[in-house]
Amino acid sequence: MLEEVERWLDARSWAAGDRPVQHLLSAKHATGQSVSVVLPALDEEATVGDIVAVIRRELVLGVPLVDEIVVVDSGSSDRTSEVAAAAGARVVHRDAILPRIPAVPGKGEVLWRSLLVTGGDIVCFVDADLREFSADFVSGIVGPLLTDPDVHLVKAMYDRPLGTAPGQGGRVTELMARPLLNMHWPQLAGFVQPLGGEYAARRSLLERLPFPVGYGVELGMLVDALHLVGLDALAQVDVGVRVHRHQDGRALGRMAAAIYRTAQLRLARGHLVRPTLTQFERGADGFEPRTYAVDTEERPPMTEITEYATRRVA
Repeated sequence: MLEEVERWLDARSWAAGDRPVQHLLSAKHATGQSVSVVLPALDEEATVGDIVAVIRRELVLGVPLVDEIVVVDSGSSDRTSEVAAAAGARVVHRDAILPRIPAVPGKGEVLWRSLLVTGGDIVCFVDADLREFSADFVSGIVGPLLTDPDVHLVKAMYDRPLGTAPGQGGRVTELMARPLLNMHWPQLAGFVQPLGGEYAARRSLLERLPFPVGYGVELGMLVDALHLVGLDALAQVDVGVRVHRHQDGRALGRMAAAIYRTAQLRLARGHLVRPTLTQFERGADGFEPRTYAVDTEERPPMTEITEYATRRVA
């Protein structure tokens, strides 16, 4: 590991308990910063309500640290929207945001569009499939942004159990993202969960970043933020344990392909001859191929979008 990264680990890695919530509230009042929490959601009726309820109870009604909770529904076929609204979130449907640009499937697409329907100086993203959710996931990663003006992006770090096995989650992280970062962007080798979906950043940074539309958004954002603001402006906070729904091996393969594509674009902006991934499933006549497109589209920095500029002026 680079000496620079070792120093960064000492200086920019914290625990959620290092900054008590009352201390964060004082910093929020002193700086006048507002905080938006965004949950991208697709068919998450089983978990999204509990997450929203915890944030609202502890960080809106309890200690007024969060100014708005927004769930962006990307086309759920279940009761995600109804459950989220009943729990106290403002629900916005992906296709209603920036209709001039047709939406495409993907988590990054939803995060990008969320900048148009939120107002916080600090934007905190939280995945909507978390179980046993704690408000520390929000207060922990928002804390450094409220208290340290030199910090621009904060990732959550945590244990990710796989079933009953501790520390076995994050398979795409260990097999794809971590090797890529260590080999090509060694300054980012100190991030424990580079692909984690819980992170917070200043709007002033997010609006200058391109957003890969799919699973590559977390890696792309981390790499681009490194180049824009430097390693010392990035940080991570330990929030304990993350329990969520795990995907099967084929879904993980598609995720890994999108992440590799995102890395490839940033390495050379090169041409990918065949942006597809073929996987195999056993059928009645043996193994049958299934070919999937790899996400290749990226949304431009939000500052380049006319509607965003108009909104900021207004």
